[in-house]
Amino acid sequence: MKIVSWNVNGLRAVFRKGEFLPMIKKLKPDILCIQETKAKQHQSPVDLPEYDEFWNSAEKPGYSGVAIFTKPKPKKVIYDLPDDLVKKYNLKDEFGDPNKEGRVLTAEFDNFFAVNVYTPNSKPNLERLKLRHDSWDPAFLEFMVKLEKEKPVIVCGDFNVAHTEDDLARPKENDGSTGFTKEEREGIDNIIKAGFIDSFRLFHKGNGYYTWWSHWGRARERNVGWRIDYIFISPKLKDKIKKAEIHPDIFGSDHCPVSLEIDL
Repeated sequence: MKIVSWNVNGLRAVFRKGEFLPMIKKLKPDILCIQETKAKQHQSPVDLPEYDEFWNSAEKPGYSGVAIFTKPKPKKVIYDLPDDLVKKYNLKDEFGDPNKEGRVLTAEFDNFFAVNVYTPNSKPNLERLKLRHDSWDPAFLEFMVKLEKEKPVIVCGDFNVAHTEDDLARPKENDGSTGFTKEEREGIDNIIKAGFIDSFRLFHKGNGYYTWWSHWGRARERNVGWRIDYIFISPKLKDKIKKAEIHPDIFGSDHCPVSLEIDL
């Protein structure tokens, strides 16, 4: 089985650029998780008859949103984070309720959960860092842990943080800035401490592997990027992983897709 995750930065835009269908043809995902759809399902130009589609769009038009396209039929689909976690972690700030921004979509299959997430950005001046650190990250991790008590979990998406210095081209220059604060990085530390595995790092060590590039200064051409898109797996799945890759040769967004091949 092949799982692909891609922040498309607007599904309609990447489709108009002629990049979406070639990605499907090239990567051939069994399950495709996309983030930042910036659309509702009825606005989508994509028609993939071989896939079932599930969408969780933001209430705010043209903003955020996640979707899952899947060939295997899920037993159940779960939208957003559960109400008890929203209440427990007071999941709201001056910018709104991230649980109404289309950020989490979970598909349950026979022997695993596939979770698609678009983590809130801390914003350029770190205005949303407190929500991220105090509320969102612990709530989402608790959700992952609860699911894992039922069956193994595969979590993919845009986490809006470079975990280690190897995960961005210029760590010293960006230390403490959005996407590379100790608080944001702690969120990934806690995912790892809970036992989840960064699948890409099972196969690839060191730096130079990035999934997002700024539009400025020919950053993508020069590979001055950040690895902020991940696929985490339950430890029970470790021996079933065949391959984990980043696909910088696929364009259309400021992010590139990431993929996982697993024997399920």
